[in-house]
Amino acid sequence: MPPCSFAKFEELADYVGWTAADQRLLASHAPVLLACREALIDDFYEQIGRHPEAAAVIRGGPAQVARLKATLSEWLVQLITAPLDAEYVRRRSEVGRRHVEIGLEQRYAGAALARLRSGLLRGLEANWGGDTAGLLDVLDALEKRIDLDALIIQEAYEEANLARHDRLAQQNQRLRAVIQRHDPGGKMVGESAPMQEVYRLIGRAGPTDKPILVQGETGSGKELVARALHRASRRRDEPLVAINCAALPEPLLESELFGHEKGAFTGAVNAKPGLFEVADGGTLFIDEIGELAGGLQAKLLRVLEDGVFRRVGAVAETRVSVRLIAATNRDLAGEVAARRFREDLFYRINVICIPLPPLRARGGDLSLLLQHFAGDGWAWEPDLLPTLEAYSWPGNVRQLQNALERAKVLAEDEVLRVANLPPEIVRASHASPPAEAAADDLDSVSRRHIAETLVRCNGNKSRAARALGVSRRAMYRLLEKYGIADPQ
Repeated sequence: MPPCSFAKFEELADYVGWTAADQRLLASHAPVLLACREALIDDFYEQIGRHPEAAAVIRGGPAQVARLKATLSEWLVQLITAPLDAEYVRRRSEVGRRHVEIGLEQRYAGAALARLRSGLLRGLEANWGGDTAGLLDVLDALEKRIDLDALIIQEAYEEANLARHDRLAQQNQRLRAVIQRHDPGGKMVGESAPMQEVYRLIGRAGPTDKPILVQGETGSGKELVARALHRASRRRDEPLVAINCAALPEPLLESELFGHEKGAFTGAVNAKPGLFEVADGGTLFIDEIGELAGGLQAKLLRVLEDGVFRRVGAVAETRVSVRLIAATNRDLAGEVAARRFREDLFYRINVICIPLPPLRARGGDLSLLLQHFAGDGWAWEPDLLPTLEAYSWPGNVRQLQNALERAKVLAEDEVLRVANLPPEIVRASHASPPAEAAADDLDSVSRRHIAETLVRCNGNKSRAARALGVSRRAMYRLLEKYGIADPQ
């Protein structure tokens, strides 16, 4: 215990009026004060059983409860008979620190002490045999001593809790540094003019707290842009939380975003914070925001405007400070015109828009991406890069990464070969037009390639989506976009 700790409580004792006379008064009436000790302790542990959060820290069964009862009985004797000295403060400070170690929130400890206080006062009044003035003096001394005891525990709890948070913050910083050093997918690669414009917008928009909309095709790297924006922001030391709206049904998505209270719906056996609460102080990245249902769009708009929301099933509002980054592969302006997306929400999230170019529009970046995904120790055939450049890449950078991973898996040595690329990429290179006709309509090339892949997969859209390196949902949108009919 630091040297100044006991001096602090000596000052508090003077402030509340605790004196040596109070100590002698309590000690002289110890038999009356401790007459109901066992009943108080039994009641204390009976009440703990009614609070699952407090009972959860007592897992040792009857033997542990017996030890804890003995400890509590010893404390009651010390409270009444022991002097308020440095040793007493040290022992009670250990209790506060122990509460932090076992994860017991201080409100439960405070409620337990309040119940013991009430029981002691009632027991004293019931067993008192003297005059009223003497009873009031003992009651006053007991109140002072219990108040001081509660302050000692609370002080130690707060100090230990603060130290624990400091340790966790340091561990978090070390883990983030390790992740950044070992995250091969966290780096944006490209030197083409379209990517230079993306970097410029990230540099200008990142330090602001304004909502940002990232628009780009599936697999073009929208989450990488979100991570770059977060690293460039003032919130970089706070969490970046991501969610994909296309991956969850509406009821589950609402619970994921905003949380729910216990009993809010079937299966909600416990309260759960939403991602807005998890990301409080940091950044929330909502991918595929165009898939968000109308009711959730309205709730999201309110959070952006007022910073408040309600958990599912809650009455009270929760306030958060979150920077929003949204992404979509849809034309949101067209969705607004078709009344599938709220106009007010569109303008709220579209303060700054970063259009992410598809891979086929990033001239010269393929060689850089090849080096990046190949990694150290790998070489490639001379024909590999021309083969990759002849392909239209409807799945963008993600499809390229998957194709190169396939070539690595199938390689017999440390060389990436054309023969180990997916068949559709090899065929596209053989069927590519002469150089002067290479600027043919990209939409026509993409449409033909998607249609051929679908036929090759016997009309199975899930298999075709995997072959193209896109999600099943994106596959359906591509079929709709290019007007490709089911070959069956």
